Amino acid sequence: MARPLRVEYPGAYYHVINRGNGGEKIFKNDRDKEKFLEYLATAVQRFSVIVHTYCLMDNHFHLLLQTQDANLSKAIQWLNVSYATYFNKKRQRSGHLFQGRFKAVLVDADEYLEQLSRYIHLNPVQAKIVAKPMDYPWSSYPAFVGKTKNPEWLTTGEILSHFEKRRSTAIKKYKSFIEEVDIDALDDLHKETFGGFILGNIPFIKWVQKAFLASRENTQEIPELKELKPRVSPARILEAVCAACNCRKEKVIKKGGHGSHERAMAIYLARDLSGMSGKELGVFFNVSGAAVTMRYNQFSRYINDNKKLDEQVQEIKKQLLNS
Repeated sequence: MARPLRVEYPGAYYHVINRGNGGEKIFKNDRDKEKFLEYLATAVQRFSVIVHTYCLMDNHFHLLLQTQDANLSKAIQWLNVSYATYFNKKRQRSGHLFQGRFKAVLVDADEYLEQLSRYIHLNPVQAKIVAKPMDYPWSSYPAFVGKTKNPEWLTTGEILSHFEKRRSTAIKKYKSFIEEVDIDALDDLHKETFGGFILGNIPFIKWVQKAFLASRENTQEIPELKELKPRVSPARILEAVCAACNCRKEKVIKKGGHGSHERAMAIYLARDLSGMSGKELGVFFNVSGAAVTMRYNQFSRYINDNKKLDEQVQEIKKQLLNS
């Protein structure tokens, strides 16, 4: 099974979703939901996560979280395993409760925090379980608007502060934001995610690409990584390598120059940063696609054993991605 792409850093916001295996229920009664919230409260303390919004449906859950440490995977895995153990033991069952790995969308909080909280709080209304979000007891909405006591582990202040500094006024404005909207006219936030992984504006997406995705090695285990990484043309890469190594482009690109150190470096960087196939890069470098793969693998092993060369490659990569 392919691993989902994760980007973790202190202060990151996520929309976390997990569903029952095969669409089955993960909450069969109110006590199950209570128990899940108990584990969630423990996760807040144990992993220093901040819960801004939640909604528990019968066969899935939504969480809007912020991590103070870069530990989303650890926190959610602990939560899922703890709850699944309880659920299975209670019913003397075995097997997977959840449908594979959880989904986590990295969120640009400045742009989407309010909209995402509305999407989560309106989930029971859209599912036609209740007519008003206030009537659904298994979301954070009743606590947001003062119908129920705010649990210590739930943070409502940040989202409410986007509406007004004074809390009582902020609650009124937030209530209007949620309840006085035409649900059918709301934008589908899932369609706005970049690569199904990032919910944010273009500057935020580019920042994530440069800061967290560019340096990652492509892998078959995470197929979407190749598509999400920033792209740099092989021509720009060639120029950067020649400038760093003080060599002529003709030497690097010339057919037959297979032993060139600079050529191997350029092929390595192009394979990692251009997003082009081995065959396409082979045309550019005047070699076969198979030769591109071979030189990429050889150079990868070489820089693993040569710290100075690895530092030079990383510096070139940094310049290319920040130019």
